[in-house]
Amino acid sequence: MKLMKSLLAATAILALAAGAAQAKQLVFCSEASPAHFDPGPTTGGNDFDASAHTMYDGLAAFVPGTTDVEPGLAESWEVSEDGLEITFKLRSGVKFHTQPYFTPTRDFNADDVIFSFERQFKEDNPYFAYLANLTWDYYQGMDMPRYVKEIVKVDDLTVKFVLSEPNAPMIANLAMPFASIVSKEYADKLLEAGTPELLSTQPIGTGPFKFVDYQLDSVIRYAKNEEYFGEKAKIDDLIFAITPDQSVRAQKLIAGECDIIPYPAPADVEMLKANENITVLEQEGLNIGYMSYNVTEPPFDNVKVRKALSMAIDKQAIVDAVYQGAGQVAKNLIPPTMWSYNNEVADDTYDVEGAKALLAEAGVTELTTDLWAMPVSRPYNPNAQRVAEMIQADWAAIGVTANIVTYEWTEYRERGKAEGRKGPFQIGWTGDNGDPDNFFATLFSCSAIGVSNYSFWCNEEFEDLIQKAKVTTDPAERTALYEQAQVIFKAEEPALTLAHSKVFVPMNKRVTGFVQSPLGDHVFDNVDVTE
Repeated sequence: MKLMKSLLAATAILALAAGAAQAKQLVFCSEASPAHFDPGPTTGGNDFDASAHTMYDGLAAFVPGTTDVEPGLAESWEVSEDGLEITFKLRSGVKFHTQPYFTPTRDFNADDVIFSFERQFKEDNPYFAYLANLTWDYYQGMDMPRYVKEIVKVDDLTVKFVLSEPNAPMIANLAMPFASIVSKEYADKLLEAGTPELLSTQPIGTGPFKFVDYQLDSVIRYAKNEEYFGEKAKIDDLIFAITPDQSVRAQKLIAGECDIIPYPAPADVEMLKANENITVLEQEGLNIGYMSYNVTEPPFDNVKVRKALSMAIDKQAIVDAVYQGAGQVAKNLIPPTMWSYNNEVADDTYDVEGAKALLAEAGVTELTTDLWAMPVSRPYNPNAQRVAEMIQADWAAIGVTANIVTYEWTEYRERGKAEGRKGPFQIGWTGDNGDPDNFFATLFSCSAIGVSNYSFWCNEEFEDLIQKAKVTTDPAERTALYEQAQVIFKAEEPALTLAHSKVFVPMNKRVTGFVQSPLGDHVFDNVDVTE
């Protein structure tokens, strides 16, 4: 079946190429199918690559290859002296995409900005729950409703964000994919037609590429947006060939069926580097692979049990076997390349006998649990199935039985955040904006429970520290607060911190202009291909 799907995908790509023989074309062998094409409620890097980074823009953007912020749909902004108002001056003349299913009658304006955000927190907005089981994981998990008091239209090209408290990472937050701007005019048209769900499957943005079509689990095709307000894309046709298997991605790159691939298997990296037709970019990842304990479910509600289970895992052996020189054991939630990293935190020592004793002290003599393994390779965990098998063996040594479970990637994440989930859950994170808040608050704040806090952990002392860090702009004070938060996190062990990884992007040498992102994005605005 896998071979048949691969052949069908290859056939589709060749057909597309034949239809555009004179056009410049780039094929990106993406690692997973997108949940859909609305970047607001999605959370996966593959979702963002397929939507926010191709078809949409935000008020602000990240300078390619950095976490520095630059203007996007807002040409400038001004922060009030008290930090409670941010006024954005919007670009004029920005066009939304014209498609067979929608022709805009006006340019981008303040109404689109207000709609794009209000739908994420106003429950009476018709798009707040326009898809089944919809959650706004970023907006809610980052506590945006607490800080954004209101969004005011000053005029058609001016929007003011009024905050309830100063918020140091706010501008960087607004450069993230969840803050992409969608067309209110298009949304209103769909609502009037009784088909609001099409906002997620027939996308309309302002970005450098326009949607052409999507063959489910196979191919996504985009075309260059000739009306883009910024520098026009250099390629005419962008194709995502969805290829979940790491080894198949590598072979397709070697065969010339892909121009760029994400997340190669660590075992394939040296082979790809040795190929004279391939360039391999690499950098330390702004990431963390971890395993969340559900602290609301016995016996994982007992910190001694969580500590015992973590002590029983040989993390170095996992990093050696799975990451193969492209990772390092993680003792903190944030990577050592990020400011405020607390190097004084002591990691749990691998200690089988100590783990047995701690379990006995907690009164746990027999334990059988599910152990969740991601179905896809991620930069922070290239093989979650293998990691699960190694953890399973380590836990067996202390008398714990683990049954490995998995689901399709989108379903996996939805099930993982459901109340009452049974068993430790493998997941991970690549930073979205270079700020520690994007790790601590997004993943483990109280407000992130049910969205991106897979541990269901709400710790009053930890929460107080990370909230204080948001409202001060003093770097030294923020650093001290985050350092304390890391101490509490390690003491409470809501999750096992497994590894930080290097990230590799292999590509055909005919590809030029691709810039590797510390945020794990794959952006093709400035990419070109030579003959």
